[in-house]
Amino acid sequence: MTDIWFRTGEATVLAAEGQFTDAMPEVLIGSVRGPAGQAFASMMGQVQGHTRMFVVRDLNQMVRPATMMTTKVTIQSAEYVDLLGGVVQAAIGDAIVDCLAEGILPKELADDICMIVMVWLDPRCAEHSDLDKADLYRTQYEAMKIAIDRALKGEPTVDQLIANRTTVKHYALDGVVEY
Repeated sequence: MTDIWFRTGEATVLAAEGQFTDAMPEVLIGSVRGPAGQAFASMMGQVQGHTRMFVVRDLNQMVRPATMMTTKVTIQSAEYVDLLGGVVQAAIGDAIVDCLAEGILPKELADDICMIVMVWLDPRCAEHSDLDKADLYRTQYEAMKIAIDRALKGEPTVDQLIANRTTVKHYALDGVVEY
């Protein structure tokens, strides 16, 4: 793979029983000189309720490729911010570095591409008295790796989508639409 211009991917990893730690990241990967880079640069700065931040694994450990993350849900509490900028950010950062180590993300392009990640963090996590932060880490980590892999492989393919058109339906349509 010599050039990554504009790739998208997503994944869902479900929470352990009794947790609200489902992960559903959506990722855009592309050249810093293309539309992904333009979008990345335009995200610098903040929007009320939707904090944007570089993905870092820990202090002074910003990941490569440069990755900007934001939440899909309006932030309502400091506890939510702590989870987003703590466990979730660490899991995403670790997943990105592991994708580099495993060859899913090409190391030679790490400074030529960037990523934007939209993160699902259920607002109930911040208020959950028995929140399992290890499960939150697990779901975010696994989903991020899958989303990156799917983006770079172009999955699902058009042929896969057509083939499963009548056998796969959105979970919210259960009992609403018959196939």
